[in-house]
Amino acid sequence: MVQLIEKSKRAVKSCGSAKLVRVAKSKVEDAVSEGLGESKVARVRSPKLRATFSSKSLEASFVHFCQLVVPEIKSPEVLTKSIKRMLAEEIEFMGRSDFAAPEASSLLFEDGLLLPDLGDVLNRTKTPDLPPHLARLCEAKLLTAHEEHLVFSRMNYLKFRANQLRQELSLESPDCWTVRRIEALLKAADWYRDRMVKSNMRLVISIVKKFVNIQNSFDDLLSDGIVALLRAVDKFDVGLGFRFSTYATQVVRRNSYRRVMDKQKERQRVTLSVHEPGIDISDEHRSPSMSEERWQDLRGRLTTMLDRLDRREKLIIRARFSLGGHRRIQTLQRLADKLGVSKERVRQLEKRALDKLRDMAEVTPLPESDV
Repeated sequence: MVQLIEKSKRAVKSCGSAKLVRVAKSKVEDAVSEGLGESKVARVRSPKLRATFSSKSLEASFVHFCQLVVPEIKSPEVLTKSIKRMLAEEIEFMGRSDFAAPEASSLLFEDGLLLPDLGDVLNRTKTPDLPPHLARLCEAKLLTAHEEHLVFSRMNYLKFRANQLRQELSLESPDCWTVRRIEALLKAADWYRDRMVKSNMRLVISIVKKFVNIQNSFDDLLSDGIVALLRAVDKFDVGLGFRFSTYATQVVRRNSYRRVMDKQKERQRVTLSVHEPGIDISDEHRSPSMSEERWQDLRGRLTTMLDRLDRREKLIIRARFSLGGHRRIQTLQRLADKLGVSKERVRQLEKRALDKLRDMAEVTPLPESDV
């Protein structure tokens, strides 16, 4: 602005005509007043951020956290998309009657910090009785009853507050700051959720290792156990007065037992489908033993069906059901390492191969007279 004024003054001095001087001065004054007007409007239009918490220290901690983890939304299209997503997704939490009280945030966050000092979290515990890769999962220290109550209360209150702001969203009047606040509140709630999960990892390991057998690997059971633990954290009502470990033990144990039983039933169905395709086991008049001719026919048909699978499917089926040269059943992880794919991909290939074998068995069933 100063440079503009100086340039205009020099231009005025260089003009010879008095009329031109007056015109130039008028334009300079208009430009200066217009520039000052724009800066004044800009200052007026910069809105003050609406507060989320009544406590000044907590609000300052929250704003700082929000600015760190949630970037500002500059595109109207992105803002509209974010609002639609938030309106479509429900925020689940365990509510309490005192959450709606004006002083709730001040009581729950007495230290004035959205997240606690990380010193106690980083005070890791040693677990020499576990392998290194499992010991790293159990480094977070166990929480006391008071700390546990505080973590669950803060986590659910933050979700409650995010749900309140979610009800203020509108596509007709999109508000970027409200969207950012909701995102920040949910991220802070996830931090408390993760802290609860990490402090109970040792519990999950101690439970699932009792269910390990040849059909259920420790890694699979541990993965399912962690998912069950996450569900338990979301569903636990700290207001009932029980410790979380009591509730989580039942949830993880029941989930592991259900997985083992489902795996056993699936294996029984698969074994029947692969080894005896087309046989009606409900036939009361069937001979209790199978003739050599029938057995050879079954083996031949199974070999023919296996040959119709692709190379990876054939390898997986033979390894998973100990067929051919495979003396022992191989795990999904071992096959994944051998094939250079993920364990989930091996599971998908196994399911696809079994579906093909079932379809082939239904197309060419064995005649009952061959028994």
